Amino acid sequence: MSSLAISSLIRQHVGIETMTHLTTRDRNMIGLQSELLSAHALGLKNILCITGDPTNIGDYPQATSVFDVDSSGLIRAAASMNQGRDLLGNTIEQKTSFLIACAANPVADNMDAELEKMEKKVAAGVHVIFTQPLYEMKTLEQFLERIKHHKVPVMLGLLPLRSYKHAEFLHNEIPGMVIPEWIREKLRSAGEKAGSLGVEIAINFLKEAQSAVAGVYMMPPFKKYDMIPRILEGAELLKEEQRMR
Repeated sequence: MSSLAISSLIRQHVGIETMTHLTTRDRNMIGLQSELLSAHALGLKNILCITGDPTNIGDYPQATSVFDVDSSGLIRAAASMNQGRDLLGNTIEQKTSFLIACAANPVADNMDAELEKMEKKVAAGVHVIFTQPLYEMKTLEQFLERIKHHKVPVMLGLLPLRSYKHAEFLHNEIPGMVIPEWIREKLRSAGEKAGSLGVEIAINFLKEAQSAVAGVYMMPPFKKYDMIPRILEGAELLKEEQRMR
């Protein structure tokens, strides 16, 4: 389903704000600007601009990737519409009011290249950075230190681990994902209790990280949405214990 459609349905039926993902893989620049105008017309104000993975690694390898622009180009288009113009400077008659987000990978193989991309995204007009899922405080702190001059708020990605097999799959098969060896080993040793351990690891990391970032977004695996309130409640309990000490 179109990200605009599902975002609009969530907003109508649930009544919460959404973060609408737009990728430059699937549409040319004309189509992307059409999507942005449609988002504005539907009242969707939060846009996560990403390039997207090539189609040849998905279920339809014969499909064609477009990539007229990368995520920085899409950010520029959204920022331009916030000024009342399209990417070429033509008036769109009224300004949009998008909160423009981008993605970052603090565990990229080539961090210098990743930070160079970040420079371009910030220059293009991004308002907030969403990280890939992380698992260690030292990784987050190193990333925050290297981008602190941008003064752009960071949303931490949190993906609870369900099992040793789940952790191994993410680490070995998903581009941009790094699960520390010590975590994978703990999950292996936990056996059937690995799911509870994954929640505990997420709670402890959230407790450590919450003062360093602007917020957190969670990705429950395998539609295990019940994990989210458990993590949030656990983090609150830990905060309360700290206050009592």
